[in-house]
Amino acid sequence: MTTITTRTVRVGCVQWRMRRFASAQDFLRQAEASVASLASYGCDVVLFPEFFGAPLLGLTPVATLPAMRTLAAQTPEFVAAFSAMARQHHINIIAGSMPQLDGAELYNVAWLCQRDGGQHVQYKLHPTPGEKRDWQMQGGSRLAVFDTDFGRIGILICYDVEFPELARLLAAQGMDILFVPFWTDSQYGYQRVRFCAQARAIENECYVVLAGSTGALPEVQSLDAQYAQSAIFTPSDYGFPHDAVALEATPNVETTLVADLDLHKLAPLRHSGSVRNGADRRRDLYDITWLGKREG
Repeated sequence: MTTITTRTVRVGCVQWRMRRFASAQDFLRQAEASVASLASYGCDVVLFPEFFGAPLLGLTPVATLPAMRTLAAQTPEFVAAFSAMARQHHINIIAGSMPQLDGAELYNVAWLCQRDGGQHVQYKLHPTPGEKRDWQMQGGSRLAVFDTDFGRIGILICYDVEFPELARLLAAQGMDILFVPFWTDSQYGYQRVRFCAQARAIENECYVVLAGSTGALPEVQSLDAQYAQSAIFTPSDYGFPHDAVALEATPNVETTLVADLDLHKLAPLRHSGSVRNGADRRRDLYDITWLGKREG
């Protein structure tokens, strides 16, 4: 396990505005501006939203399914660019999520580009009904905890955070911060993600970071409406904010959030907090077992 040498982790997240881009290079320039800004504030990591490159679908005037596959063909180029940004600006980047082709199958994949040059992926395990219907997205089969130079982290893409078993499995492997890139087109969808993310922070005695998108591009399929209020959640106990919210953005306004998260608070909480959700589980009565592939 990577040794944590600092008491706090400075986390940044980008509440991204969906906008028209003239090209893929234009998109990358805008993303790098956010990376550079958060790096200048000394952030250890930056989180982008799910499918934050989706406006590039508007550059392909074809049906929805081929357009998403065309965008997926650019993912290797984007990953290389974000990896270079991570090294140049000395910041870890969770590049939201991007469509990815594995053979003939299309997946929704989050990329962790580390500032030391390392790269890791977390597939979305539960595509939404819309993803399956409109883009024929498949669900991944691996769940990973990632060792970084600032702690052990997990990544769950949007809908996946609504399945509590996944975060519990990650917590059992020592996860301290859960990152959730999301993309919701209504306040209903956002509230599902938000309330479930807050529950995951309390259940697993960890921090949870959300990053989503705002704006509207009516001419691009599925981008006619967005709703987001990015936030950073904490456990709910003495020593943490009274509402278990470290920071939250103004809804539907492009912005960035920066918060210092004290990882050293988590061990005492887990051992001697008002309640101990991890330690007090009745393992003599129930358990959660991962049946899929493992990595990380």
